[in-house]
Amino acid sequence: MGKRPNGYISFMYDITSYVKYDSDNMLAVKVDHSRRADSRWYTGSGIYRNVYLVEANPVHIAQWGVYAYPKSVTKKQTVLHVEVEVENESDVNSIVTVNNELIDTEGNTVARKSGKLSIQSGLSEKIRSDLKVNAPRLWDIDHPNLYQLKTTVSKNGEIIGETVAKAGLRSFTFDPDRGFALNGNWMKMKGVCIHHDAGTLGTVVPRDVWRKRLLNLKEIGCNAIRTSHNPQAPDLYDLCDELGLLVLNEAYDEWEFPKRKWIEGWNVGVPGFQGSYDFFREWGEKDLADMVQRDRNHASVFAWSIGNEVDYPNDPYSHPILDGDGGFTQAMYGGYKKDAPDAMRLGDIAKRLVKVVKQYDISRPVTAGLAGVAMSNETEYPGALDIAGYNYTESRYDSDHLKYPGRVIYGSENRHDMEAWRAVRDKEHILGQFLWTGIDYLGESGRWPSRGFYSGLLDFSGEIKPRGYFRQALWSTKPMAYIGTYPTPGMRSGSLMKDVWSGLEALNSGSGYIEKTPSMDAWPIWNYIVGQSVRVVCYTNAAKARLELNNKIVGQTKDYDDNTGIIYWDIPFESGRLEVIGLDVNGNEVIRHAIQSSGRPYALKIVHQNNVISKDKGLAQVSLEVVDEEGIPVMISDDEITCHIVGPARLLGLEASNNSDMGDYTDHVQRVFHGRLLAYIQASGAEGIIKVKFTSPWLKEIQTEIATK
Repeated sequence: MGKRPNGYISFMYDITSYVKYDSDNMLAVKVDHSRRADSRWYTGSGIYRNVYLVEANPVHIAQWGVYAYPKSVTKKQTVLHVEVEVENESDVNSIVTVNNELIDTEGNTVARKSGKLSIQSGLSEKIRSDLKVNAPRLWDIDHPNLYQLKTTVSKNGEIIGETVAKAGLRSFTFDPDRGFALNGNWMKMKGVCIHHDAGTLGTVVPRDVWRKRLLNLKEIGCNAIRTSHNPQAPDLYDLCDELGLLVLNEAYDEWEFPKRKWIEGWNVGVPGFQGSYDFFREWGEKDLADMVQRDRNHASVFAWSIGNEVDYPNDPYSHPILDGDGGFTQAMYGGYKKDAPDAMRLGDIAKRLVKVVKQYDISRPVTAGLAGVAMSNETEYPGALDIAGYNYTESRYDSDHLKYPGRVIYGSENRHDMEAWRAVRDKEHILGQFLWTGIDYLGESGRWPSRGFYSGLLDFSGEIKPRGYFRQALWSTKPMAYIGTYPTPGMRSGSLMKDVWSGLEALNSGSGYIEKTPSMDAWPIWNYIVGQSVRVVCYTNAAKARLELNNKIVGQTKDYDDNTGIIYWDIPFESGRLEVIGLDVNGNEVIRHAIQSSGRPYALKIVHQNNVISKDKGLAQVSLEVVDEEGIPVMISDDEITCHIVGPARLLGLEASNNSDMGDYTDHVQRVFHGRLLAYIQASGAEGIIKVKFTSPWLKEIQTEIATK
């Protein structure tokens, strides 16, 4: 019947003429993933998103045929503009009535409008309406108010088609000098880039898993998501609408030519050059149009990105400016290459893609993540965009703002360090940043053993990592404090010492090592050799902090360090309760956080689980940890756990979030990491009780039950 080369794009085929109504039918969908190096990250393979069989009247609402956006927004009244496209695939001309009804969360109709539509056979027509809402409940990140837009199509008084979409009433403002405003309130986007896998689950990620991840990102202070670098499953956008997260919706990682694909390891060895580039000329505009039409009703989506780093210097495009000192922050792979694709092509392609977006949505800006800004500035590429994303190019924020005063600039991909954040926080004209990355993901792995990329604020299981708490100290408005520890750099303590300041957990020996910056990756461990010098780091948004051990001051009050975002002390280890006290500028306590030395591993403890799940593939997430006899978590435990299941369910996998564990995460046996483990258990279709038991040699086992309904 057809094909769709882009595996990220939603699509539909009309099978009406092929169906045999008097017998069984077989619909075969085949996946060709023979280009194993087609992406720079783990894509998954097979059918990993929902598939539907849709039945409709010959006169029906077109696919993605309802388009609604707030045309004007005030606290007193908002006008929601609605367009409905109806197709007539019958043999006769038809006259239909289209009714749009806006319903609030209490079920009250707050606006309604109907109209007649005359459609010739074989054609489609659109009807446009304005729904006026008095005293609207606006959508924002703290109050993600949503309405239901119910659209019905009637013929001769009979409803022949109906669809319900969620609608959020809000306004976006972008200004080259002031940045971004939501509903007129100026704010910074505190964003993260994410891929679409979930560790052991691969790319088949249930909605509840995404919900947990997004809630933890919000807890950190994150308010925006970038779908790097492809459209994601509809569940993600629905959840961002419901939870209050802005979405930068991105289409492509490459256009007409392939990028380097690292086969042997991340940025290691000889790259491959497979990809989807050879389909771009035929399918690129169609894919983009379908992405925009599918996702344009989501309140959370604030911009459309037509590409990521397609302007990477000499990967593949080149320009004479590469022979000079252009201030590039990315690798250049040499100077100007006259035989490489001409960078001037970028502007023409960008203008063509922008035109496609504007055809289907006029309510949002078009953007892209620029990697070689200095090169792209020599082309028409940045000028074709409404807002310009800079990847790792904070050094050009001020100079480009002066040179291109009408350009709206933000960080579309950024490092985690304090310097990159200050470049946003302290510059009014920079509207925000998107960290690489929000969640650990499969692919782009370092040398073996490495499952994936490990710079996330959340780990593979969706739990907050130390650098997530570091980010919370920068982004959250709620008082917070966290302490983590590691051997004092440069102080020999037996064998090798661990340096985690870079986030790569490299091992270093010798006593001459000097740490560049206190670590943002320090785990909350308080188990060392007595007398060993330990660096205690505090991530906090308090003005000051002091450190106490067993209720005695061991770290004098220190002011917050705005250069690193970290307060630290070096103290000799002594077992007990280590506690940091955050203070305001006047020395008053505002927050506390403590960690405790543990004894030997003694038992398993369930810290969270679902008690009831749907019998129809409902998912239970059971989190457990290793504790000592006093119930204190043993962070240094790596005990091996076995999961036993009896009842109407199956184990999807055990996730410990250890990037260097290259074992099978889908079997029933797994070692904990930092004393923790997450089990994904899926119902198999029947009602009943699922009995789950976790056992481990030398540890007291734990059992639980989960009901399916």
